[in-house]
Amino acid sequence: MADALTLLVGLGNPGPEYAGNRHNVGFMALEAIARRHGFANPKSRFQGVTAEGRIGGAKVLGLKPKTYMNRSGDAVAAAVQFYKLAPKDVIVLYDEIDLAPSRIRVKQGGGAAGHNGIRSIAGAIGPDFWRVRIGVGHPGNKDAVHGYVLHDFAKAERVWLDPMLDAIADEIGLVIEGKPELFMTRVAERLTPPRAAQTQDETG
Repeated sequence: MADALTLLVGLGNPGPEYAGNRHNVGFMALEAIARRHGFANPKSRFQGVTAEGRIGGAKVLGLKPKTYMNRSGDAVAAAVQFYKLAPKDVIVLYDEIDLAPSRIRVKQGGGAAGHNGIRSIAGAIGPDFWRVRIGVGHPGNKDAVHGYVLHDFAKAERVWLDPMLDAIADEIGLVIEGKPELFMTRVAERLTPPRAAQTQDETG
């Protein structure tokens, strides 16, 4: 089982006009992982773009569906069928408006919570894949959600966005190893500034 394949999927919409959108944070996270771990030879396959690499001892195929968010399941199902994977071998990274910015939650299975990409994948391969939910915050008004997720991250949001993407890239191996709680803890620790009291103690 050491060489079993993990399919790591980042969700987003293709095209430069969407590249900086909050809805594309799954693409951003997968791109950060691919850079960090030296994934090689991007190819157009499975109605998406794939790149292969290793994270720790695990063989990983990264996949960015090019089917647009609402049909993400088409690309994921094509890869799953080709490699004869089970849903538990699939990890999907995507934006979550019901989590505060930079908060990360990992779970296996569950509902789509209104996310069309997750709904599409669940419809294609069943619900029992792993989800890495990446908090992008909520606009505060349900009617504003569509425009909010299809807008670029503000320049000021890079203060937390870039360190979060780096932390996900560094620690994602823990999810692949079946240690999602430790992954969430490690990412949170890296994004939480030191307490003021600790800083004062250190400076005397």
